[in-house]
Amino acid sequence: MTTKYQRLFKKEQDDGHFWPSFTDLLTIILLCFILIFITMMIIKSLQIEEMKKTIDQIMGVRAKLVNELQTEFKDSTLEIEVDEKTGAIIFDTEILFAYDKAELKPASFQFLDEFVPKYLDILLQNGYEEYIAEIIIEGHTDRDGSYLYNLELAQERAYSVAAYILSDDFPYKNIQDHLQEKLTVNSKSYTDFRTNDSGDYSAADSRRVEFKFRLKDEEILERTREILEE
Repeated sequence: MTTKYQRLFKKEQDDGHFWPSFTDLLTIILLCFILIFITMMIIKSLQIEEMKKTIDQIMGVRAKLVNELQTEFKDSTLEIEVDEKTGAIIFDTEILFAYDKAELKPASFQFLDEFVPKYLDILLQNGYEEYIAEIIIEGHTDRDGSYLYNLELAQERAYSVAAYILSDDFPYKNIQDHLQEKLTVNSKSYTDFRTNDSGDYSAADSRRVEFKFRLKDEEILERTREILEE
């Protein structure tokens, strides 16, 4: 017959077997968490390195494009300005439009026939086209008139340029299919005005049309670079 003391002794033996097993279990769980944490840190480190490579690759494409555009139009007689940071092509709207008008001048067709193929030959060549998300024709005006009036005028001017480039009258049909997938038009009204050499507002310089390009995921990549640098 089991006495009270035998039962107590047996319970102490059972407890002694239980607690070491429970401690071992906790140790195993802790080691698993440590291994998972280390694995996650390694994966994160690899992801960051891959992200850096992707960002550098995208930014390298922009730098190369800007350099090629500057080289192409440096000695051009078309009086074109290439923004050294963004690669935007800027030219006076007097080349294309009469004051306060959105219809292309007769002489503008020759200008576009010469400029557009050279511009697109760079942007849409092998090695660059896959990075280009958009090609944007952007209209800008001076401050004469209301914001809405100028918003519409600038939009109509940008549209007139795009409409001609994609029309049957444009002689370079081979680039139209590529362009249709990427081309957009935009209006900035008079919000992005320009200044002269003295830093004063210039109505003449503000009236312009710009050809711009946007790289794929550019905003996300730029923000990611800032985060990584921080």
